[in-house]
Order: sequence, then structure tokens, then C-alpha cells
Amino acid sequence: MKKLLIQTAAYNLWANTKLLKRLSTVPDDILSKNMGSSFPSIYDTLFHLMRADHIWWNRLQLQENIHFAQERTNEDIEELSREILRYSANWVDLIKESSEVKLEHVFGYHDSKKNYYKQPVKEVLVHVFNHYTYHRGQIVTMMRQAGVDKIPSTDFIEFTRNSKVAA
Repeated sequence: MKKLLIQTAAYNLWANTKLLKRLSTVPDDILSKNMGSSFPSIYDTLFHLMRADHIWWNRLQLQENIHFAQERTNEDIEELSREILRYSANWVDLIKESSEVKLEHVFGYHDSKKNYYKQPVKEVLVHVFNHYTYHRGQIVTMMRQAGVDKIPSTDFIEFTRNSKVAA
């Protein structure tokens, strides 16, 4: 399980890097345009991903009262990218440094509605990476709707074909 989680975390970092690099060249008016998706804009979707990373990271550090201090006050693709890539790299490191026992460890947490859950760490990690894949797809759709071209492929199979981590 650990090898697959490392591969999936490395894929997440790779895919986020490719997409964010392309987004860094997209004009702010497109990034902030209301596209009517789960979150109104590309910026809103990126902010949601960063916020979710913060919450899940702190839950896995066994923080009980998680507060997200940073409010979205400006539209800054560089700042959002930096934070998302920092978390993406941290997920890779966390898994590499974890034993199989730690990845199987069941921990408890409260969701945003104060519901209590207990789950293994490995399931939360799979959720985090799947959550990214879902929202990257939405971002790509918003980019296409806005007329952005040269959208990079972030398919897992492309990653595995070109990655030493996948071997």
C-alpha cells in the first residue's frame, strides 16, 4: 500500500505542477471569471484545494480545532500555486516517512458540520488525491470554456510512462 500511495502522491504533485505552470500564464480576468462550476472561478477552486489541504493536513497531525486563518483577500496565482505545491510535496514526504502501520492507523476527526468519523490514514490520503483529480478536471473544463489553449495533459498514465517513481 505504501508504494502505491507514494506513487499517487508523486502523481498529484506532478499533475498540480503541470497545471499550475500553465495557469501562471493565464490572465487574471480569466482566472477570476465566474464559470458556474462547483466553485465559481478557477481562483475559487484553487483556494478550495489549498484550504482542504490545510484542513486534512492538520487533521492528520491530530489537531482537534482547526481554524483556517487565511481568508481569500486577493487573487494571486503565484501565492496559491506556492501553497498548493508545498502541500503536494508535503504529502509525498509524509507517506515516504510513514510506516505501513502508521498508514493503517485509524484516527478520529470532526468534519466541518461537527460529525465525528474514524478512518485509516491511508483512506484519507486516497481521498485527498482523488479530490485533487476531481477539481483539476473542473479547472481544465473552465479553462476550455474560457478559450485557454495548450492545456497540459495530467493523465495518470502519462505520469507512469515517464516517471521513475511509477516503476
